[in-house]
Amino acid sequence: MSQRIPRRTFLEFLGAGTIGFALAPSLLSSCRQAVTNDQTVSKIMGIDPSSEDRVVLAPGLDYQVLVSWNDPISKQDRFGFNNDYTAFIPDADNPRTGLLWVNHEYVHPMFVSQYTEGEKTKEQVDEEMYHVGGSIIRIQQGEDGQWVLVEGAPENRRINGHTMIPFNWPEAIQGSSEAMGTLANCSGGVTPWGTILTCEENYDQFYGERNLETGEWDGTEAHLGWTNYYQNPPEHYGWVVEIDPKTGKGQKHVALGRCSHECATMHQLADGRVVVYTGDDANDECLYKYISSKPGSLAEGTLYVANIEEGRWISLNWEEQAVLQENFQSQTEVLTYLRKAARLVGASQLDRPEDIEIDPITGDVLVALTNNKPKENYFGSILKLAETEGKHDALQFQADTYLAGGSETGFACPDNMAFDPAGNLWFTSDMSGSAMNKGVYAPFKNNGLFVVPRSGEQAGEVIQIASAPSDAEFTGPFFVPDGNTLFLSVQHPGETSSDLNNLSSNWPLGGTEMPRPSVIAIRGTALDTFLG
Repeated sequence: MSQRIPRRTFLEFLGAGTIGFALAPSLLSSCRQAVTNDQTVSKIMGIDPSSEDRVVLAPGLDYQVLVSWNDPISKQDRFGFNNDYTAFIPDADNPRTGLLWVNHEYVHPMFVSQYTEGEKTKEQVDEEMYHVGGSIIRIQQGEDGQWVLVEGAPENRRINGHTMIPFNWPEAIQGSSEAMGTLANCSGGVTPWGTILTCEENYDQFYGERNLETGEWDGTEAHLGWTNYYQNPPEHYGWVVEIDPKTGKGQKHVALGRCSHECATMHQLADGRVVVYTGDDANDECLYKYISSKPGSLAEGTLYVANIEEGRWISLNWEEQAVLQENFQSQTEVLTYLRKAARLVGASQLDRPEDIEIDPITGDVLVALTNNKPKENYFGSILKLAETEGKHDALQFQADTYLAGGSETGFACPDNMAFDPAGNLWFTSDMSGSAMNKGVYAPFKNNGLFVVPRSGEQAGEVIQIASAPSDAEFTGPFFVPDGNTLFLSVQHPGETSSDLNNLSSNWPLGGTEMPRPSVIAIRGTALDTFLG
């Protein structure tokens, strides 16, 4: 099924013309071809919304399950639960083999530790801690096009809730220079030097939160019971974490601030400095941008927060803001309690800013605003920020909503986004399992994967390409360099199951089998159609 955006609106979305945006020459060439040649993208047939407990794909597409929860990835490690963001780092000499990073966001205790009621044992908590964080696996594509996990590869390993990770910051964070584990790993990003940025989102569900003024710990949201055995400081979580996929070594970047980070999207400036965009995925939270003061540094620089109404980035530097000096003792405290700091300086409160992607043609910054139910925004939108003169270190921008969810466009609750090598926009939806197929969300049925072509006769249409199994959402879309494969997570199938005898999904094995979150690889002639 497809819905068309008004032609004028879509042309405004594309922008008046390309700007000087730094891209690999091959990608830039293919993107420009897609925009200038109306014959590049042939017509493709989408699908109607589906409520079936399976992955439904548009004609011309097929998928394989690459790896599923609890699959062995080495002699010591198993694939984690609720996979989210994916990132493929190809080998320099062979793009058909490389390392796949996969986030693991949270656990469903009934499935992971067989917990149902009462007090958890330490063994159950340890098992749950093991299944968050991330997985690194070496994969390769065979002659038949199928992708396989390379058994015995030395890089295959887990980063989990027990892994000790240092802070990249000169001061201790709540009395320590390192944290136990990474968790709530939602979306992320890739650095120009080939490492992974994985983002800790809903950290309070694991270790609660602390009140800055009183110093009191609030465990209201820490419902998993981990704090019965591990009294880890909540300030150790909610950071952007950098992982080297070749070694598994990591560091938590304090300079990017602490909140419910959904993603960390990086752009490298011509002088080697870096810019990182990140959103705080909660109702009425904010959009941030970090600009480094030195090439490649994720410790030395300034963090800004967006005022959408005024089109400006506001500094969160303690030394520059009197209101921050009045309420915080140091820059470290500002960054640790970022939400309070953002409100004090006049940041805009947004509708769950989730994934952020940079348009490879125009350089515009796209932000998925998923929804804000308390404000009766049920369907969400995608926001476009055009930085002044196309400079990502600019402190002014123009903001426009160019794509809104709802019946006219055929989607609700946009979440993760990706651009293919031809510059077409792909995005997933994020309706919760409890809301799916009900009320205002009933017409959209299960969560889906959508594409908006840049050119051809379907330019500007929102085309549904895939439908997820029952209760699940698609997350972490990531294309291989030539675009012939799209990696995609299928997260939390069967999450509304009442017990192991009454499962709401049996995907991917079918029958009466327990649901298993998995990463799939999508291929087919329809992808070739989009790439021209």
